[in-house]
This record gives sequence, C-alpha cells and structure tokens, in this order.
Amino acid sequence: MRLGKGFQFELYLQGEPLIPGLPDDVALNCLLRLPVECHTACKAVCKRWHFLLGNKERFFTSRKELGFKDPWLFVLAFQKCTGEIEWQVLDLTNFSWHSIPTMPCKDNICPHGISCVSFPSDGALFVCGGMMASDVDSPLDLVFKYEIQKNNWTVMKKMNTARSFFASGVINGMIYVAGGNSADLFELDSAEVMDPAIGNWHPVASMGTNMASYDSAVFNGKLLVTEGWLWPFFVSPRGRVYDPITNTWENMALGLREGWTGSSVVVYGHLFVVSEHERMKLKVYYPDSDSWETTQGPPLPEQICKPFAVNAYDNIIYVIGRYLHVAMGYISKRNETGSSENKWRFSVEWQVIDGPKLSDLTPSTSQRERIKREGADGSNNKRGDSHSGSDIGMDSNRDRLQALPGERA
Repeated sequence: MRLGKGFQFELYLQGEPLIPGLPDDVALNCLLRLPVECHTACKAVCKRWHFLLGNKERFFTSRKELGFKDPWLFVLAFQKCTGEIEWQVLDLTNFSWHSIPTMPCKDNICPHGISCVSFPSDGALFVCGGMMASDVDSPLDLVFKYEIQKNNWTVMKKMNTARSFFASGVINGMIYVAGGNSADLFELDSAEVMDPAIGNWHPVASMGTNMASYDSAVFNGKLLVTEGWLWPFFVSPRGRVYDPITNTWENMALGLREGWTGSSVVVYGHLFVVSEHERMKLKVYYPDSDSWETTQGPPLPEQICKPFAVNAYDNIIYVIGRYLHVAMGYISKRNETGSSENKWRFSVEWQVIDGPKLSDLTPSTSQRERIKREGADGSNNKRGDSHSGSDIGMDSNRDRLQALPGERA
C-alpha cells in the first residue's frame, strides 16, 4: 500500500527529535527561521531536517501556517560581461542573500526594459515585457509570475501589446502598464490592466501622447509616469497621471515632472526621489507647493555606484547599486507646526549592506542611464520603469509594502 504524503510526513515526525532536548513544536519554530542560504548545509544534518528543508514549498507552507512574515527584496541583476540575467533575493530580516530559479524564457532576454510589480500579501512577483537580447528592436509581451511559497515560475497570459521601457504599478490589486517602446523604438500611447486573479489583460484609456517611461510611481491612488530629462535639456520633460477611478489621463504638474530627476519611492505617504544628480541626494515632493526639497542628511554612500535600483519597505528606502551593495536609508520625520507652513520635514541616515560574496552583478535598472544604441542607429533609448530591477515580496500574508515599493522582486 502506497502511503499518502501526509502520512509520510507523520512518519517522519515520529523519528528522532528535531533538536535534542527541545519539544518538536519549539524546534520547528526555530528551524523555520533559518535563512534560505543555510538550507543546503542544514538539510544534511538528519532525515527530518532534510524532509523539512529539502522542499521549498513544504518549508514556506509551514512558515505561512505559523504566521511568519519576513520581507524579501528581489533584485533582477545581470553579469555585465555576458548579459546573463538572474534573480538575487535579500532577506531583510537576516540580511542574507540567496537566488531563486531562472525565469522560463525560451529566448535570452535583455536585462533592460523589463518591468516588475509585486503582491507581498500573496508572496507573488510579476515580471512583464522587456526585449530580446538578440534584437533590442523587438519588445516582448511576456508575463511571468513567481510565487515564494511554491518557489517556481508560471507563464501568464501575454499583454495585449509588446512593450519595453514602460511604466507599471499596482492600484487596488490591479496591475497597470502604460507607454513604452514598440518595435523599432516607436513610442506607445496605449495602456492596459490585468486582474491577477483572472489573468486577462484589458485596454484602458490611452495616455494621449506617445511616451516611454523613465520612471513611474503609484502615488495617492494614481499612476504617475515621467519620461525624464533628455539631453540637451532644452525641453521640459513630459509627464502623465492616470486616475483608475475615472479612467482618464492628465498632464503632470510642472514642478513635479521638472524636479523628478531620479528613482522614486513612496514613504510616509510622500514621493521621494534618489536623485541621479545633485550629489545623489534624497529629495521629497510637496504637492501643495508643487516643489521638491532636499532631505536633511548625507548623500548616498560612496559604495553605491550607478546604475542603481530603488525600493522601500516599512519606511526604509533601499538603494541597490553595482555588485548589489545595498544602502538602507532610515527616514525620520518631524512636523514643523511652529512655522508659517504646517508640513512634514524629513531626514535620512544611511547604512550599507554588502552584496552577495564574489558578486560581479549589476541591477538591471541601468536603463536609468538612458542606454544609447550607438552600436545600432545612434538614437537614444528611453529608460524603463522606476522599479524594473527590484521589488519587495513576502513569504506570508501581509499588506502591500510598496510605494509600490516597491511600487514595487
């Protein structure tokens, strides 16, 4: 008679203690806290440890049942010499790195132009679009979904329009994408939305202008898209704002788009930008005055070299640079009630976390440097989504962590 999986599991539970001297429930609680990077070594301890740690789905199912809520920072990175892409994950509780399986792509995908969004409450990461490594004039309509609990990828239904370097964000549980480049680098004005529970893509109102995305963010329930400054900086950058309630687009405020000079996150309900200029200082936007102000505190640490990706979780900003070194920006705020203006003032302190050992990886958001296709036709390719190289997910139930984080693995 063949034993069912549940009964096999019970047999394993009847063996030697998980940890001698400790009740099994206490020992299990300890083992489920082990960082993923330790699993390979630890599962060799005994059969029961191997049974628990040798199967990621079993491990994370057990964690979910016990209510563990540890955030992970997903970084899409690539080897600069080969262009080969891979996903690296930083455990924000243990500050340890591990990798996840490669995406199920038939063809090699260029590390640029991809967009990512996450659903931390479901432990799910969605990767959309991009372009083929062999032909950057050929954008992709592919969509992949990674689930932490299963530790695998699923091929989802394709977007209606193939696109690269486009805006994306999650609003009220729906994934929105907009603009970007089509074939031959023609810019798109189309936008579409997907309900992850159903998986189908549907068009929404067009942007009203053809535009690729330099950066984007979800702010006050709306999708903000900016094309960023273009050399030689004679013309003010365009920006559009989408309201999903009215299904309409409008122009972005002048001060917002002219001061948007870097990668954005939302923290404490405010839009922040890690500027690529201005000594890479952090600045914050104030809608009432349509202006930006530099936060108090030092600039980005010198160890964080461009190109970099930006995300946020629990009011901490994470900036991932070359070699995947991570700067953690602790944001503090104070309310200047005694001044003529009643508004929050912010300051930042930075701490650096080293990247994976012997890493020569670069976060995929180097499109933020405005990739120049000098080897092709000499034209400029616009940068992609503000969170195309990093995202935050969780291995258990929790509210969204984005801005997204992190608005947006």
